[in-house]
Amino acid sequence: MANFDRLGESIRNNVSQYALAVGVTAASVGLIFFLKKFGIVYNFLHKVDEKSKRHGGELVAEVLKAHNVKHIFALAGGHISPILVACEKLGVRVVDTRHEVTAVFAADAVARMSGTVGVAAVTAGPGVTNTVTAVKNAQMAESPVLLIGGAAATLLKGRGALQDIDQISLFKPLCKFCATVTSVRDIVPTLRKALQIAQSGTPGPVFVEFPIDTLYPYQLVKKEIGMKDRGPSSLGQRIVNWYLNNHLTNLFAGAWDEQVKTPLPVDIPKASKLQIQKCIELISKAKKPVILVGSQATLPPTPVEDLRKSLEALGIPCFLGGMSRGLLGRHSDIQVRQQRREALQEADLIILAGSVCDFRLSYGRVLPRRTKIIAVNRNKEQLLKNSDMFWKPTLAVQSDVASFLVSVISGLKGYKCDPDWVKLLRKRDIEKETANSSKCSEPTDVHLNPIKVLHVLEDVLSDDAILVADGGDFVATAAYILRPRGPLRWLDPGAFGTLGVGGGFALGAKLCRPESDVWIIYGDGSLGYSIVEFDTYTRHKTPILALVGNDASWMQIAREQVPMFGSDVACKLEYCKYETSAEGLGGKGLHLDRTNESEMFQVLQKAVEMSRNGSSVLINVLIGKTNFREGSISV
Repeated sequence: MANFDRLGESIRNNVSQYALAVGVTAASVGLIFFLKKFGIVYNFLHKVDEKSKRHGGELVAEVLKAHNVKHIFALAGGHISPILVACEKLGVRVVDTRHEVTAVFAADAVARMSGTVGVAAVTAGPGVTNTVTAVKNAQMAESPVLLIGGAAATLLKGRGALQDIDQISLFKPLCKFCATVTSVRDIVPTLRKALQIAQSGTPGPVFVEFPIDTLYPYQLVKKEIGMKDRGPSSLGQRIVNWYLNNHLTNLFAGAWDEQVKTPLPVDIPKASKLQIQKCIELISKAKKPVILVGSQATLPPTPVEDLRKSLEALGIPCFLGGMSRGLLGRHSDIQVRQQRREALQEADLIILAGSVCDFRLSYGRVLPRRTKIIAVNRNKEQLLKNSDMFWKPTLAVQSDVASFLVSVISGLKGYKCDPDWVKLLRKRDIEKETANSSKCSEPTDVHLNPIKVLHVLEDVLSDDAILVADGGDFVATAAYILRPRGPLRWLDPGAFGTLGVGGGFALGAKLCRPESDVWIIYGDGSLGYSIVEFDTYTRHKTPILALVGNDASWMQIAREQVPMFGSDVACKLEYCKYETSAEGLGGKGLHLDRTNESEMFQVLQKAVEMSRNGSSVLINVLIGKTNFREGSISV
């Protein structure tokens, strides 16, 4: 019995010791959590310079400057004022627009044309939500864009602050990376990471929000935070004051410690030697190959001129789409523009060089089952889009498109595409374009023939002109007729088909290429989204040319709605005097209709001269209906 008593005592002692150990461990873990959560150790080791007048906006500007960002597009707001002021001081040009969506569209254009990240900054709440369409467009167009958003102060989130919403949840489905800066010392590493991710893999938009207290100077934040300077009257008030003071200290602890601000290395997928060799073998055996070049082919790091030279040396017929339009110049013996479906049906090898089997390729249904297909894309999902239904790749390569093509072509020394195949496709091209040209002389019910207008514009365009496409029916017609003059000289929305890109795209393009004539080809419907940006062009001395195909309707919709349902409801507009609006916003306005049809070339040339003399110009062209593209639908 005594043995059992001793055993019981031993167990009780062990349990007590275990409980004590667990209690000590729990207390230790709790203490560590407490110290980490409130940053007490870090705050103790990194004292705050309470007299400093520096602010977080300076760090934002320094990071952007170190990343060679030359422009930041914005619409002013108190949440982001420190960023804009600091950028101005460091020589990062601040370009303020009349709508937040324009700021992001402009940043998108800069990203596409400069090979860097385009940057936009907007104020909290509605400022941020106004950008959603443009951010989604950038995601689908695979443009590296950094959106900087203001936000409510860190302590006031969810407490009913002005313009406070859950912005992160809104942008997570749209962006590759989303982050909230919670202390001034986190600004630099967070922005560097965001800029790296925007450009890595498949490029795309990123979002970083800055609570207002991470951007303003210490003394101002302290004043606004609400601590009582006089002795507290209760324990509760003491605790509140301690909490607020510790929070303030944590916001600014280590804020001005020296940090590396230069770019982090960008991760770009590359093909294996085996994949390159397999592609070389497939091409070398092909008699009737074609290449469908998409926007991804224009991405860094391979210069577009290097890709152009390689494609010309290879000699395989190319269809160009998206940002690759103009890659081979205005006239090229290997570029094919017309009757793509017929060429694909006859080809024995199709290379999808960044082209995607979505609606633009009828989800892959235009690709014959018997034909060998090489697909190259940075994005695995886009690489194999609809391959489970309508088509199958012979070789699928997740890789940067341009570097892959250049490597493959360098291994094809001595290969020559069948000249009869090239001649056949070129012959069809000429026949189709001759037929299109003949439609210039067809009479319209009222006003001008849009095909004739666009052919005259083609003759007016300079060799370095940049074309921005923003519209439905008129712009779709323009895509058949206008020839981009060179690489990165054609800007359209991309796969999202967004209306309203024109104002921002043109602004970004003009800032990247100030010496070039920048033309927006507008429909009269799409013009309504951004005509107010003529004020922006005037203020920032970025003269733009806008040609508006004014048919007083949403013709892209009416084209199918009227014959199908017998009604043009919601499709009718008016022949508005848009040129007058442009003049009211500081630009110049010109008008074309049947009364001055014979002077069409001279009017367009006059617009070019006005633009080169510093004025933005809108040419309001009244157009009628033709049967060109009859049967096309908008979905």
